[in-house]
Amino acid sequence: MNDRPFILWFNEIGIKDVPLVGGKNASLGEMYRRLTEKGVMVPNGFAITADAYKYLLKETGIEQAIRDALDGLNTHDIADLGKRGEKVRNIILNSKFPDDLDKAIKNSYSMMEKIYGKGVDVAVRSSATAEDLPDASFAGQQETYLNIRGPEQLLNACKRCFASLFTNRAISYRQDKGFGHFDVYLSIVVQKMVRSDSSSAGVIFTIDTESGFEDVVYITGAWGLGENVVQGAVNPDEFYVFKPTLKEGYSPVVSKRLGLKQKKMIYTSDPQNPVENVTTSDEERHHFVLSDDELVTLAKWSCIIEEHYGKAMDIEWAKDGDGHKVGTGGLFIVQARPETVHSQKDKNFMETYRLKETGEILATGKAVGAKISQGKVNIIKNASKILEFKKGEVLVTDMTDPDWEPIMKIASAIVTNRGGRTCHAAIVSRELGITCVVGTDNGTDRLSTGQDVTVSCAEGEEGLIYKGLLDFEVERIDFSEVPKTKTHIMMNVGIPDKAFTQGQIPNEGVGLARLEFIINSYIGIHPLALLNYPELKEKAASDKKIAEFINAIDAKTVAYDDKSQFFVDMLAQGVATIGAGFYPKDVIVRMSDFKSNEYANLIGGRQYEPVESNPMIGWRGASRYYAEDFEPAFALECEALKKVRNEMGLTNVKVMIPFCRTVKEGKQVIEVMKRHGLVQGENGLEVYVMCEIPSNVILADQFAEVFDGFSIGSNDLTQLILGLDRDSELVSHIYDERNEAVKRMVRQVIDTARKANCKIGICGQAPSDFPDFAAFLVECGIDSMSLTPDTAVKTRLVVAEKEKELGIK
Repeated sequence: MNDRPFILWFNEIGIKDVPLVGGKNASLGEMYRRLTEKGVMVPNGFAITADAYKYLLKETGIEQAIRDALDGLNTHDIADLGKRGEKVRNIILNSKFPDDLDKAIKNSYSMMEKIYGKGVDVAVRSSATAEDLPDASFAGQQETYLNIRGPEQLLNACKRCFASLFTNRAISYRQDKGFGHFDVYLSIVVQKMVRSDSSSAGVIFTIDTESGFEDVVYITGAWGLGENVVQGAVNPDEFYVFKPTLKEGYSPVVSKRLGLKQKKMIYTSDPQNPVENVTTSDEERHHFVLSDDELVTLAKWSCIIEEHYGKAMDIEWAKDGDGHKVGTGGLFIVQARPETVHSQKDKNFMETYRLKETGEILATGKAVGAKISQGKVNIIKNASKILEFKKGEVLVTDMTDPDWEPIMKIASAIVTNRGGRTCHAAIVSRELGITCVVGTDNGTDRLSTGQDVTVSCAEGEEGLIYKGLLDFEVERIDFSEVPKTKTHIMMNVGIPDKAFTQGQIPNEGVGLARLEFIINSYIGIHPLALLNYPELKEKAASDKKIAEFINAIDAKTVAYDDKSQFFVDMLAQGVATIGAGFYPKDVIVRMSDFKSNEYANLIGGRQYEPVESNPMIGWRGASRYYAEDFEPAFALECEALKKVRNEMGLTNVKVMIPFCRTVKEGKQVIEVMKRHGLVQGENGLEVYVMCEIPSNVILADQFAEVFDGFSIGSNDLTQLILGLDRDSELVSHIYDERNEAVKRMVRQVIDTARKANCKIGICGQAPSDFPDFAAFLVECGIDSMSLTPDTAVKTRLVVAEKEKELGIK
């Protein structure tokens, strides 16, 4: 008889018990004991200890047989690994549990039945004693069994769990990480199931998995049991919640992306196959799996867990759709372990990958990481074909699971049809530092074995697979060598997806965030078409052209009954993502500055836009905002900015008005904004104006009485000072921001702004392109320069040198 316990309940164990009950169990016990009192809901259960596993090996005499089977193993010989792994698993599966261990497990299950009812459903999971160490993620190395009912099913699942310590991938992983096969022991989690089969489940990281940005909680989820999300079998919904303002009591859900959620895992009544996948309905695919209130709850719990452990965490959640005696229904945390990739990175350095050319795009999906890789495609459709894979090839497949890890670590890149950023392929790729694009949907059809491709994750949230081997470069920035300057170095940001990464480059905020990119990429629909959707829908029955764009609107806004709310939410999320990435530094958001021809290109746009002979100096910027025909559309922009500032708490977001021709026009815009709830000075709201028209320079003293600051738009200012169309190739040789006429105007407005004690910066392209122009601006005494992110560091060096020369401190 063993003198150490085979069974320990969650209320008897904590994080110090990893050697006894493994990482999963120790963490569950820690949360159950310490965090339920803080509101974090954790289903009850018990651990079958590592001593039980050791006892099984000793009492049955199988340990030596396992050692003999693994003697002389080379994990890179995949065929030999497969034979030896199968032999070891069979040794364990064919063994018989000692009577006292058998009895202890059955008695503990009986106690759970007394709490939850006869035949209680449990999850049976492995919990390795070396699991989730700081430099090694054992997550997914062993098996999970769901909807296990009755003592015999439980014993069978436990035996399979013990055998899973010797799956091919687990053997390979341990050996490659330097762990002996008997340095790692297995405990088992037996936990009451949460009935998410009738609701939803997913994965949470308390850090952005791609950039390592620490101020967000990243939540993914799909319908049904959570295994599909963990395994990458579905493309889940994705959400980001911003921690700093969450802790201040706001509801900062800064991003929501609807996933395909093609299928869901549910219970069956078959003991041999207790779960199955079924196709989701259209209604399920078109709706988010969590409400904003539920997202906020999960994010708060995640922060509590992170603060308790003192490190970034990888968490699994589930929602009980039926209230099946887990509690009263609702949300639960079912696992938590340390995040093992970004927490180990050196944050004093940043590598930036850039394509130097472009090419034909063959497939797209979700980018994992920010690297670029190349190689020949090898499409592997199932694990039986992995011996055909060669080192340095691009692995293309439907989805991966832990059986694929021996070839994943020799791939130059990985491309999958299915999965989100928390799926198996994504997690392993991050750990291995391999470029990966998941959720392409059709990558195995669009790509061909033997084809040369370039896989790029360096262009934002979207991962792209290009035809051919494209030229690219890698820049390594050492942040410790970047000097501080009196002149604020800010950034021009258009792509929200890059904000979490770009915000980590030394900066003093965002001097220009363009709404046009968000409207173009996230929305793509003219705001008036959304506002007038009901009327247009009626006309669509008799007008084919209107019917076409109504169908396009329906496809994009499928989760929304109120179509104008789609515009507000998507715009707010884009702005909030940038605001969060640079918080608490200023983020100056320029209200929409589409020209009429650009607005016309949006879905439904031609219904509402005039045809102008010269849109560049036509109906754009400020003149639209107070126009009777367009003010309702501008009101949606105001609504989005209000949501960002008031509901999400991102008061670092400021407003900038473009192409404001007259002082009167400026005052009109301020009044229109006030009418729609954006009040200058309220809750710290500053309103800036673009200085991009000669009248802005000439009457700068009067504009300074209306606005809180200026940002010089050197692109349009140069165009209008020199009297040319910057889109015309015929006069492009004359266009130069360094022309003396332009420089005199720039110096004049800086002088006027300083005399008026008004902030002034520049967000035009000139200082990004021309170091001598940046030096000139320092001489003029400008407050800030907003630069393209790829030039921010090198221009800062120019500014620092000029400030040193001028004795500016």
